[in-house]
Amino acid sequence: MHPSRPLLLISVLLCSAARADLPLAVENLLTDKGQLRADIAVSYANLERQHLVAGDPITVQTGPATFVTLPTRVGEELTNSDTTVLTAGLRYGISQSVEIYTRASAMATRQRGSFQGASSTHSDSGVVDAWAGVNVQIKPDNQTPALLGFAELALHEQQQRSAVAFRSALFGLTTYKAVDPVVLSLTAAYRMNRTRTDGSTELKPGNLLLLNPGVAFAANDRITLSTGFQWTRRLADRIDGLARGFNRTSTDILMGVGFGLNKGSSVNTSMKFNASGRSGAEFRVNWIHTF
Repeated sequence: MHPSRPLLLISVLLCSAARADLPLAVENLLTDKGQLRADIAVSYANLERQHLVAGDPITVQTGPATFVTLPTRVGEELTNSDTTVLTAGLRYGISQSVEIYTRASAMATRQRGSFQGASSTHSDSGVVDAWAGVNVQIKPDNQTPALLGFAELALHEQQQRSAVAFRSALFGLTTYKAVDPVVLSLTAAYRMNRTRTDGSTELKPGNLLLLNPGVAFAANDRITLSTGFQWTRRLADRIDGLARGFNRTSTDILMGVGFGLNKGSSVNTSMKFNASGRSGAEFRVNWIHTF
């Protein structure tokens, strides 16, 4: 599971320690009481867009249900961008069914664009955001599927001109059922963004809804393969009270491989390919270690 992120199957399965009787130790999704887990992830996104509206942001997924939003330059008709995001987080087990976590992300991006025949290049880097949250196991996987809940609050969000705190939050649920050697899952998450000020501009980023069904298969006691798809709907941003752009939906195909290094460490990779709604692909690799 993503260090600070919701317990989505693709991350849940790829980040847990391997067991012989289940595809992965899905009963130990949360950090054990009194233990600390570190998670370091690198995400890379290559996106190409046409006919962008002013300020239409680039969104890079950094976990199963979490995103980094990066502002774009105004007036670009065609853009191609390479973005790398480094995310580091810590998770601590409060009890056998509750863990708290925190994470921070930094990025480096390079955007190339053309407008009315003139081309331009723009590079940027720096801290993007920081979040804190909680994961809770509501019920285990027994006669009925397991249910987990998660919630997180933005401690810092960098904008074009200034930074804000406590203006965004995310809530979600994950359910899964293990049928050895397969695990089926479904994650739903909703990110709410409140109005904030960026310089002299009043900005309200569009809220986002995410649905992600997935399936994972244990190839052996150390390797797990996963696939699924992700549907997202994002409302239009509002600047000074006026909608900019329009509500958007997109569908992505997800594929992942998890490898258990040892009892306390695992490496997970995932690819996201766009099927509809935008153009681009993303790759993520993360390492999780339990102290």
